[in-house]
Amino acid sequence: MSEQRSRGGSSDHQRRIRTRSRNYNRTARADLSFSVSHLERLLREGHYAHHLSSSAPVFLAAIIQYMTATILELAGSEAQRRGCRRITPEFLDMAIHNNALLSGFFRSTTISQVAPGWQ
Repeated sequence: MSEQRSRGGSSDHQRRIRTRSRNYNRTARADLSFSVSHLERLLREGHYAHHLSSSAPVFLAAIIQYMTATILELAGSEAQRRGCRRITPEFLDMAIHNNALLSGFFRSTTISQVAPGWQ
């Protein structure tokens, strides 16, 4: 019995397989499209606060993804109503300004350089 075995523990190989299967980045873990690491870097470099929690960039990425999906959905339905197959900056502008919440949020933002003809 010169050879010793560890009891109840897992082998090195099993431990490596387990850690490899859980090796996801934060963006994939949160099932988001926008990079959580990139937003964290922007938040840290912007010096918006002294301390930054680990969930703040995840939350910000989720908000940006939700707003992007909402705006694209509204612009897509506006394009369909007009009989177009592409979403242009004018359709984005129409979608935002026809929605009360979004128009208040993007009040001072210029989306397209062309003056919209729908007013």
